[in-house]
Amino acid sequence: MSEEDQELARDLGLLEAYTIGLGTMIGAGIFVLPSIAAENAGPASMVSFFAGGLISLLAALSLSELATGMPKAGGSYYYVNRALGPFFGSIVGWGMWAGLTFASAFYMIGFGQYLLPGLGQYVGFLAGWGQLGITVAALVMAAILTGVNYYGVKETGALQNVIVLTLVGLIIAFLGLGFLSDPTIGEFNPFGWASVAATIGTVYVTFIGFEVIATSAEEIKNPSRNLPLSMIAAVVTPTLMYVGVMFVSTGTLSIDALADSKIPVADVAEAFFGPLGALLMIIGAVLATVSSANASILSAARVNFAMGRDRIFVNWLNEVHDRFRTPYRSITATGIITLVLIAVGVGVGTLAEVASFMYLITYALVHVAVVVLRRAEPADYEPSFRIPSLLYPVVPILGFLACIAILVQMDTIVQAIGGVIVVVGVLWYVGYARDRAPGEGFVGEAIAPEPSAVTDGEGRYRVVVPVANPTTERDLLRMAAANAHVHEDENAEVVAVNVIEVPQQTSLSQDVEFEETRVKRQQELLDEARTIAEELDIGLRTRAIVGRDAGEVILDVVAEENADHVLLGWKGARSRREHILGSTIDPVVVRAPCEVTLVKLGPEGTRGEGDILALAGEGPHAPVAAQRAAEFASMSPDSSLTFLNVQQSDDEESDPEERGQEVIDSLVERAALDDVEYASRVVVDGDVEDAILAVADDFDTVCVGATRSSAVSQALFGSIPETIGERTDGTVAMVRGSENAPMSIREALVRRLQQ
Repeated sequence: MSEEDQELARDLGLLEAYTIGLGTMIGAGIFVLPSIAAENAGPASMVSFFAGGLISLLAALSLSELATGMPKAGGSYYYVNRALGPFFGSIVGWGMWAGLTFASAFYMIGFGQYLLPGLGQYVGFLAGWGQLGITVAALVMAAILTGVNYYGVKETGALQNVIVLTLVGLIIAFLGLGFLSDPTIGEFNPFGWASVAATIGTVYVTFIGFEVIATSAEEIKNPSRNLPLSMIAAVVTPTLMYVGVMFVSTGTLSIDALADSKIPVADVAEAFFGPLGALLMIIGAVLATVSSANASILSAARVNFAMGRDRIFVNWLNEVHDRFRTPYRSITATGIITLVLIAVGVGVGTLAEVASFMYLITYALVHVAVVVLRRAEPADYEPSFRIPSLLYPVVPILGFLACIAILVQMDTIVQAIGGVIVVVGVLWYVGYARDRAPGEGFVGEAIAPEPSAVTDGEGRYRVVVPVANPTTERDLLRMAAANAHVHEDENAEVVAVNVIEVPQQTSLSQDVEFEETRVKRQQELLDEARTIAEELDIGLRTRAIVGRDAGEVILDVVAEENADHVLLGWKGARSRREHILGSTIDPVVVRAPCEVTLVKLGPEGTRGEGDILALAGEGPHAPVAAQRAAEFASMSPDSSLTFLNVQQSDDEESDPEERGQEVIDSLVERAALDDVEYASRVVVDGDVEDAILAVADDFDTVCVGATRSSAVSQALFGSIPETIGERTDGTVAMVRGSENAPMSIREALVRRLQQ
């Protein structure tokens, strides 16, 4: 199994994905760019922001299709590299990395402007430092952020959420008070529409943040719904805010006053809300610039990780620190380049435009990638969200042309710098990546597509088997195969799953790089599963997943695979604490809608073999347990099958032995096992549990159905099955049939919010 087969657990719902995107877009641009935009296009610059939002909306639709069709870490770089090949992958990878470093430098200059000229009005020692002071402040903060990410301070994630909420509140207050102040717009478009078009390229740096949602596609639940919705919402929300800020700003201050301001939003706020308003916006700007730069540094490390995984870049740069568990070399390199850009004095406008230039190239190629993959139809490209037929191919074509049109309108110096970065990407491919990076993309197949066989996946019976221990793996797969063989006419298959659990504070994709031993063990387990499946003559797929909670991951797999049966191993011990059977087992037993078999394996030679006992009762799950026992018996010609029923007394008129036999006969009929050879055994005893345990000791394997229809505080399968599982030395299989347990109102609300 290669590293590309690794999956990340889907932990992010719609709200989480939306806030991730919003948090990267409500940032420094809205505080720094109004002066530059107003100088270039006057009040019509609000059209530039609106057009930038529309271009991003087109890119969001194309990215949504690509991300659900190829949900891997790396975002636009990964999609372009996969669709168009490593030549264009190298261009986009280098371009995204450069764009993020230029953006980081832009944010840090903005930080210096608001810290010194801004707060200098209120804090004496910060005043009078001039441009040199701004540069020094930017350098110091850039170095601090690089160090924070190098050492992996865990609190930064929570701090980021607080900053985002604060910024949204400040901007809403700014807009509300600004509109109430009755802003007056003078000449709307004093510099012409060509300037408006060119300004789109300047302000587009504010829109590159929604890319992070696509980068996290592997971790988003229900991606066909949540990914496009979160991306569209994350574009529309800041677009409306940006347009509103420009309307208030150009309607409150003159164009000349805005153009000369280093702290434009603060100066506008002071005009209608006084010094307190200015101070609040200065604090917001300081927070925003720090937050945006921090996000850019982290995103750059993710791009490097994806490039190293594809062997386009030197993987040495992606090494994870033994102590801090961060990609320290990549973070250091990004920080150094950011510091150099600040130190050499690249203008704040140029920094913003170069970042925009590189992402416009990226999104232009993203639109091409959608068309190529639609025409080539590779076997592993199955997007759960597709651009609606009424909008395809209009969206990718219009998006591509819009990106090119803006690139052509941009400043010559910016085009030259961007061109140099593109040339670096080309030369790197020729000199390094061409002989190392696999794949040629699908451009050829898109030019001359060939018809391919299509499978609809209907009529498939799936058994999900979580595997974690090499000593029990073979037996669990053998039992799952026995169940699958019964459903061969339904094109049955087994899905073997292994989950690496990662703590909340650690990036899933980076932890895969760090935990080499665990990843290797995972690969070995699943490789062995394939070997076992060949011996058992059963179809098998493997899934290697990295997630936060193994139980939740297994439930997600059951849902994604539309599984009919999930079979898990159990150590045979119960707890009366937080979990009953185990933190992984409990949620699966309670919430899986399919059949669930929990197996406690006994000594070798007794695992689903030899003399097999099935408890015969009248409960709803007894037939499924009987079927499981018959499946186990079919695995070996030397196995025998016995149905046991225990009657408590003979006080009634009918003979208890006859009553017991009637229960067994009824069970055989309900389980559709009339053609199966079996023996019947009826025991009359006042204590059902003790009687079952006494008989069970004579058998190698015991199958028992759940005696409860839903989870209660004391047991999940019921007290008798779990007691048998604990106290029987042989193999015990506890079985629950398919069911959909009713959710409480609280569970329903929580699940709805997580979707």
